[in-house]
Amino acid sequence: MTILQAESLLAAGDFEGCAAVVRDLLGGDGILAPQLRAQAHILMAKALQGSGLLDESADEARAAAELAKDEDDVEINVMARQALIGALADSGQVEQAWAESLVLADAISAEVDDQLVGKAYWVIGNVAFLCNRVADGLDYHELAASTFSPARNLGIWARFNTASAAMRLAADIADADTLRCIDRAELAIDVIGGSDEDRTLLKLNRGHWNFLAGDPAAAIEVLGEILPNQDKATPQILGEVCLLLGRAHDAVGNGSSAREYLLQAVDHFEAAGAPQRADQANVFLAALG
Repeated sequence: MTILQAESLLAAGDFEGCAAVVRDLLGGDGILAPQLRAQAHILMAKALQGSGLLDESADEARAAAELAKDEDDVEINVMARQALIGALADSGQVEQAWAESLVLADAISAEVDDQLVGKAYWVIGNVAFLCNRVADGLDYHELAASTFSPARNLGIWARFNTASAAMRLAADIADADTLRCIDRAELAIDVIGGSDEDRTLLKLNRGHWNFLAGDPAAAIEVLGEILPNQDKATPQILGEVCLLLGRAHDAVGNGSSAREYLLQAVDHFEAAGAPQRADQANVFLAALG
């Protein structure tokens, strides 16, 4: 029941509350079976990732993977690997994330639920994009898409299309398929409502699309809607928003605003434990002269 409580807090976006519940569970006097202890570490990893504590998140996910590797529950193993890969990728350790992705691909079997298989292919595709393995990224996302259905779970369908669009945009792929992902995600969130984070990611994708499509003014307008609600976004997301705003302001010739947003991007990425993204923001800063 405590695991269910933590899952509910995580789903509601209460990362600190989830972490507090799991911390009490792991530090309690009761003896947890390896499977439940692995689940607890997975939840802690996700909560810490949501709070922007990426190094700590990776440690928790690694602990879960160690507990799960000798267990018969393949699904727990897959979930642990997913959490580890997500934390490594967000912190910029993309080569380690790719190595773990190959381990995850080997762990997938017929015993795993289709939706979980889809999520595994989804995260592997994400890492492939981050490693500039664009063809692999597209292939794995295609495999993931084949397992998802809006009729079965509209929420997962929305989140997948949001994430797939983000990865394509990060690879500078602003084609019709990318726009279709954005439109699908926006339509699905309109139907189910979605969380504050869902709506923030939708705006981030739309702003990124506008920027790559050659309309930086529209990108500034959309992305600017995110910043008044900074408390509803993680440092990682705020870093991405400010990085794009800096680039967009530079594109319209507003150098002072570009510098201000890029400096903010560096601060947010450093707070998120994503030094490689901070370095990229510094590269754009240096280019301003």
